[in-house]
Amino acid sequence: MMNYKKYRPYPTIHLKNRKWPDNVITKAPIWCSVDLRDGNQALPIPMSVTEKMEMFNLLLSIGFKEIEIGFPSASNTEYNFARTLIEENLIPDGVSIQVLTQARAHLIEKTLESLKGVKKAIVHFYNSTSELQRRVVFNKNKEEIKQIAVDGAKLIREIAEKNNMSQNLVYQYSPESFTGTEIDYAIEVCEAVVDVLEPTKEKKVIINLPATIEMSTPNIYADQIEYFSKNFRKRDRIILSIHNHNDRGTAVAAAELAILAGAERVEGTLFGNGERTGNLDILTLALNMFSQGIDPELDFSNINRIIEIYEKNTRMTVHPRHPYAGKLVYTAFSGSHQDAISKGMAYYNKYKPPYWEVPYLPIDPSDLGREYEPIIRINSQSGKGGVAYIMETEFGYKLPKEMHIEFGSIIKEESDKLGVELTPQQIYDIFKKEYLDIENPLKLKKYEMEDVEFIDDEKSNKVKISIDIIINTEEKRLNGEGNGPIDAFFNILKKELTDRNFNSFKFISYSEHALTEGSDSKAVAYIEIENQEGEKFFGVGVASNITTASIKAVISAVNRAIKYSK
Repeated sequence: MMNYKKYRPYPTIHLKNRKWPDNVITKAPIWCSVDLRDGNQALPIPMSVTEKMEMFNLLLSIGFKEIEIGFPSASNTEYNFARTLIEENLIPDGVSIQVLTQARAHLIEKTLESLKGVKKAIVHFYNSTSELQRRVVFNKNKEEIKQIAVDGAKLIREIAEKNNMSQNLVYQYSPESFTGTEIDYAIEVCEAVVDVLEPTKEKKVIINLPATIEMSTPNIYADQIEYFSKNFRKRDRIILSIHNHNDRGTAVAAAELAILAGAERVEGTLFGNGERTGNLDILTLALNMFSQGIDPELDFSNINRIIEIYEKNTRMTVHPRHPYAGKLVYTAFSGSHQDAISKGMAYYNKYKPPYWEVPYLPIDPSDLGREYEPIIRINSQSGKGGVAYIMETEFGYKLPKEMHIEFGSIIKEESDKLGVELTPQQIYDIFKKEYLDIENPLKLKKYEMEDVEFIDDEKSNKVKISIDIIINTEEKRLNGEGNGPIDAFFNILKKELTDRNFNSFKFISYSEHALTEGSDSKAVAYIEIENQEGEKFFGVGVASNITTASIKAVISAVNRAIKYSK
C-alpha cells in the first residue's frame, strides 16, 4: 500500500470576492521563451553554441520578442553565447535577450559584464524565498532572505548605472519557489526589491512569480496571482509574470487561470522541455488561445519544421500524443471517431462555414502545416467510417453506405489477425484481392450487346447480350436478354447456375461513379445481391466504360456469394 499519510494538502488562499473565475482571456500575454536556459539546463547533453544559435533563430522566426539565452556566469559556453549575439549584432531590433543570475555579488558582476554593448536586455535575478528552503537549505530567517534580494537589486542597479547600461536594461526579479512561500512574505520581498529599483509607469520592473515546484491545483495558483496583484503596493509599475513548472501535470491550466487572475507575461518552453517534469508548454498554451479565436502572436504554421529543429538540437523527441504537435493527434483509430471526422470534413469542405467545426479536431490541421490525409488510420479498433474514408480520399472509391459494414469487417478482421495498423496501401490491396481480383468460379472473357427492336418501331429498353465466360475452368458462350445489360447478364446466370441455386439470388442495389476526373476516367460500379438465406454480398467492377464495369461487378458479387454462402 502507498503511504498517503506522508503528505498533506496545500493550504488554500482565503481570497474574498475573487474575480478570475468570471474573467475571459482576450489577448495573448507577453511571451518569453526560456528554451535556451531552463530548457537547456534540463538536457542530458546541453546545447553547444552552434545548436543554441539555431534554436535562437527558430525562436525569432516563431515571433518571440523576449528570449532568455542562458546563465552567463555559469559556464564559458553560456558567457560566450551572450557575447557572440551582442558582438556579431545577431539580436534584431525590438528583441530583448534575457540573462539569469542568482542574487549573489560575483555572479551579478559576471552577468552584467556579459551584456556590455547590448541594445536591449532583461536582467533576471532571483533568490529562493520558500519556507522550506529558508529552514532546510539556507538556515536563514525572513529578514536575512529578504536582504539577499535587496542587496542583489542594489548591486545590479549600481553596476548598470556605473557602466551607463541602465537605459538598455529591464530588471526582473523572481522570488524562487514562490508557491512554497507565504504569500504576504512574497509580496514583502518583492516590494522591497521594487523600492530599490524605483521603476516608473513608463519603465516597469518585471516581477516573476514562478511555480518552481507545482504544489497545488491550478485554482489555488490563480488565487495567489490575484491576491498578489490586488495587494502589491506599486502594481502599476510592474509587469506581473509567471513561470510554471509541470510537477502536477497542470502547468498549462495553471497558466491559463493565472492570466485570468492578472498575469501579463508568461515564461515557458517549446513542448514543455524543462527540469524534472518540465516547464509550461508555450506551444500548447498559445494554440489553446488560437483555438478560441485569439491571435497568439506566435507563428506555429510550420509545425513540422519547428519539431525538426527542436529535436535535432535538443536531442529530445516530441511525444506522439503531444497536443497539436504529436504525430498521432490528427489521427483517429476509433471507428465512431473516424466516421464523425470523415463526415465533418466533408461538411466543412462542402459548405465552408465561417468557423472551423469538425468533430474531434479542435483546430484545422492545415493551419499548422499538417495534412488531412493522415487523419484516419486503421487498426483492429477502427470502424467502417474510417475504412470508407481511406478508400475515398486515398483511392477515389466512394463505397455505398451499405458496403461500409461489409468491407469494414473484412479490414477489422485482417488487422486483428496481423496485430498491426494497416496502411492505406494495405487496405487497398485487401480491397483489390477481395473484390476486383476474385475470378472463381466466374471469369469474364468478352461480351457483345445489342438493343431489341419492337414491331412498332419503338425502341425498347431491353437488350440482348452474348458473353464469353469461364465457369469452373470451362469456357462457354452464353446468350440472354433483359431490361438493360445487368438484368440480361443476371438472367443468363439464373439459367446457367441452377446447380448453385442462383434462381434464389436477388438483385438488391446498384451504384456507380467515375473513379477519377478527366476524359480518361475509369468507371466503378457496385452491385449488391442477396441469397435465399438473406445473406448480402457486394461486388465491385472497374472498367473504361460503365457497362463493362457493371458486368464485372455482377461477377464479383456472384463469386463472393458462392465463396462465402453458408
